[in-house]
Amino acid sequence: MVKHRSSVTFRAATLCAVAVLGLAGCASNLTGDTYSRDEARRAMVVRYATVESTRLVKLEGTKSNIGTVAGGAVGGIAGSSVGSGKGSAVGAVIGAVAGGIAGAAAEEGLTRSQGIEITVKLDNGSHMAIVQQYNGETFVPGQRVRLVQDGSTTRVTP
Repeated sequence: MVKHRSSVTFRAATLCAVAVLGLAGCASNLTGDTYSRDEARRAMVVRYATVESTRLVKLEGTKSNIGTVAGGAVGGIAGSSVGSGKGSAVGAVIGAVAGGIAGAAAEEGLTRSQGIEITVKLDNGSHMAIVQQYNGETFVPGQRVRLVQDGSTTRVTP
């Protein structure tokens, strides 16, 4: 049975859509009010501070190789539908490389998010800057906030 190129292209497009949806599910939430399962029921240190300044920043996306592998697979399948014989093999290799590069860029872009850097003055007089994912919550200079700390993780909450 001879497979038509349109069925191969359809399969490649379907695989690409599944990969994109999978990448979107990999994005973690880094807001001040989101905790991982491992952080539940763990004692954390609470400190109080006053907001001195804020600024919006960019949180770069993940680079876990999931995008590279998924893009390479999709590109390889799509590339193999070009030509026949050796042309098909060459197309698969070129498609896999191009797909891997595109997949890595897509993963980073899909998981990139807006962040906020909050500079605070602690009650003991020291200063600290904390970056967390921006969820629309506003922090203004002079506002009293809580810092919730667990090891190297610090969250700012109103």
